Amino acid sequence: MSTRIEGLLQALQENKLESILISSPANVYYMSNYYTDPHERVVAVYVSSEHEPVMILPAMETQDAKAAGWAHDIIDYHDHEDPWELFLAFLTNKGKIPTTIGVEEDYLTLNRYTTIQQILPNTEIKHAQEIVATLRVIKNQHEYDLLKQAAELADFGVQTGINALKEGISEFEVIATIEYELKKKGVQGMSFSTMALFGDKTASPHGTPGTRKLAKGDMVLFDLGVIYEGYCSDITRTVVFDSITEEQKTIYNTVLEGQLKAIEASTLGSEVGQIDKAARDHIEASGYGSYFNHRVGHGLGIETHEYPSIHGNNKLALRTGMCFTIEPGIYVPGVAGVRIEDMIFMTENGAETLTKFPKELQIIKK
Repeated sequence: MSTRIEGLLQALQENKLESILISSPANVYYMSNYYTDPHERVVAVYVSSEHEPVMILPAMETQDAKAAGWAHDIIDYHDHEDPWELFLAFLTNKGKIPTTIGVEEDYLTLNRYTTIQQILPNTEIKHAQEIVATLRVIKNQHEYDLLKQAAELADFGVQTGINALKEGISEFEVIATIEYELKKKGVQGMSFSTMALFGDKTASPHGTPGTRKLAKGDMVLFDLGVIYEGYCSDITRTVVFDSITEEQKTIYNTVLEGQLKAIEASTLGSEVGQIDKAARDHIEASGYGSYFNHRVGHGLGIETHEYPSIHGNNKLALRTGMCFTIEPGIYVPGVAGVRIEDMIFMTENGAETLTKFPKELQIIKK
């Protein structure tokens, strides 16, 4: 049995849970080493203290799951079959209907929740999403290696985007160039929709790229990441094309200083909320507090956004093995939008910045 499943069984015992049904693709991957996008089909891992774990998945994926390393029971089904009926038959044959079952409350649909209630009417259903999240938050050496490689590819993506900049090119064209060059390097896929924003569009934290063409004096914001062997990266850099105003320069340097202060605050044992506070206090003292309108970061791993949320009220202590982003920003409509984001990994020696692309203000002249 894998160490991850053993760790989950221990966590179930500590939380007084007999079993757990894991169905989010990221958590299924974490527990089985098998990643799939199930679409409308059921893919799940069921772990119980009473018997060996079992995977539920479409019959057409059985061999893929085994090839990925799953060595336990499998309930495979064809499209004309009801996987929930097969699951109930499996539990009945094992002679053990669980008294309690944990589910991922943020992922499980209402339809599937009611189905579980129907097939297991005497089983208490409990929230258990945080149990797996707590296990995933501490990465091992192998996960560190994958995250570091993903970060290097993200650095390459930013450099590729900068190299593509020229007057008149569109946001979409820059994105296409970035993703094409990363595909040539064997990247599995982007960890989220690549962002390249020009000029006034940079003042929207989650702006949507389009056909906006690059002009002299535009700020350019890149936000991108890749998936490398199942692990995600995330980086943001903001550069300037041809020229910059003094106010834009002040905004840039304020964000940069705030980010550096947040990285400095990332010490083992300190509260996550102190990271956000370090950046926010500096930006507020500089007069731009109302223009920093999001948390300072998020956990990172199999998913781009995962536990923990790096916000000011989070009292979780930083521990070795945590990976997260630090990404303060200032967004002033009609003036500038600047965000600087890095991946941080907590080692025994403190915070290591995995993304290495330079952060000093770059004015791109072509």
